[in-house]
Formats: sequence, C-alpha cells, structure tokens
Amino acid sequence: MDHVEPRLYLITPLVSDAAAFRPVLEAALGAGDVACVLVRTATMDAPARRQAVGLLAGVTQGQGAACLVENDAALALAAGADGVHLEATDAVLAPALDSLQPGHIVGAGGLTTRDAAMTAGEAGVDYLMFGGPASTEPHAAVVERVAWWAEIFNVPCVGYAATLAGIADLVRAGADFVALCDAVFADPRGAAAALREASAILSDLHTAA
Repeated sequence: MDHVEPRLYLITPLVSDAAAFRPVLEAALGAGDVACVLVRTATMDAPARRQAVGLLAGVTQGQGAACLVENDAALALAAGADGVHLEATDAVLAPALDSLQPGHIVGAGGLTTRDAAMTAGEAGVDYLMFGGPASTEPHAAVVERVAWWAEIFNVPCVGYAATLAGIADLVRAGADFVALCDAVFADPRGAAAALREASAILSDLHTAA
C-alpha cells in the first residue's frame, strides 16, 4: 500500500494586528510545506475582520496554501479566502455547504462524538478535524478518533497536535493532515524554526514507512 505523506495545517492565534502578524506567517510558510492556514481574528468588527483576512489570505495563497476562515462563510467569500472551517452543527453546516461548495472548502470541527463526525461526513464536508486549540480533549482521545475515522471513512481527517511531540501519534493513526497552532506560533525559537521541525518529523515518518 502506498503511504501518502500527511501535510501540515496551520491555525493562527487570535490575530489582533494582521500587519504585525504578516511577517510571522510568511516566515512559517517559507519554512516548510503547509497545505492550509486557518485564519482566526481577535476582533468581531466586520470591516476589520475582512481587511485582516484579506491581507493574510494573500500571504497564504501566495505561498501555495489554502486560506480558511473560522465560522463565517460570508466572510470567506467577501475576503477572497478559499473556504471556511466550522464548529459544526446542522444549523450552520448546511447553509455553508450550500453557499460555498463546490468552489470553496468547507471543513468541520468541534465534533465531540462519533455520531457528530459521521453526520458531518455524510453532509459532504471536505474534511473533519479532531481536536483543536480550544478543545480540552486529551491527546490520546484525539489519536483514537483519528484512527477510527481513517480506518473506516474516505473523507480526509485532520488531527490537532498541541505540541510537536504529538505529531507522530497522529500520523501513525492515519491523519491526512496535522494541525498545529501554539506548537508553532508560541514556540520560543520562532514560528519558522518550529515549522521546520514539524516538517522534518513528517518527512522522517514518511521515510520510515
């Protein structure tokens, strides 16, 4: 069986100053292969969010990665992003799928049960994410659910790693993408150094497989 190397999925911290964050994101994206960036903003002001997402989407897309926004399909369209990541409930998932697909990405997270994951998968999302920056779920539980999903279903899954040390477990469990947030952006060495290490871990695991 061919082993496809999983790719990295970056989740930004809550960005309050997109211009100041831009070089940090550029450095991270230049340090390794990143498939996708989920942009999160600290402000709820609609024009400010649109401006911030538009700026960071340009950076992300310029490096060949997809740019997603959190929980706002209309903002994704207005700011030129590639799609949306939703903390999925039926109330928000169906409208987002209707308005964005097939031209844009719709991903689902916040899936705390197997039933919720299967419902989102059957609805037609482009990927599911297990765990996340706001999740209190233990790492072992995230790994278990990634392994369960990867064994049975074809919809790609993203496993969230709170630390770089958690990457290997998720890869071995079958994650298609490994999501990182503080493990990269809060690393005292800098985001670029952390991203290089994460990329090296993925490469070593792929080589060993």
